[in-house]
Amino acid sequence: MVKNNAIHERGYVYNFHYHLVWVTKYRREVFTTPQLVADMLEILNTTANDNEITIEEAKVMPDHIHLLLSFKPKYAPANVVKILKGASARTWFVAHPETKRLLWGGHLWSPSYYMGTLGDMSKETVADYIRNQRTERGKVGRPSKKAN
Repeated sequence: MVKNNAIHERGYVYNFHYHLVWVTKYRREVFTTPQLVADMLEILNTTANDNEITIEEAKVMPDHIHLLLSFKPKYAPANVVKILKGASARTWFVAHPETKRLLWGGHLWSPSYYMGTLGDMSKETVADYIRNQRTERGKVGRPSKKAN
């Protein structure tokens, strides 16, 4: 359930999103037609749906991918990247084997990627919130340690 932009699951509530970018091997322009772009978007969406990953925004560029993602905290970000890149490459080459000749060595993706986290609040907002917590607040409702 989504409430106040937070996702409520059994045992935890989370509200984080990741900006993920990766490039094709050798920055080769593979996704050069609207149909190739649509095919990759479909592959990414299917892979995400099969693996409890939510793609909130996606853009397929000729030589790279931008995704805005969210996924359950039980999944490691590096594993999510591995799933998306690995499954999309395998599925892509089944559907478009002709593109392998553009990529020496037959790999669709470069091994590197960029991933950044975002949420509803900036880093500065959270840091200020933490810095400004009152230490006495945590003691409200607790018995006094005064000597009897």
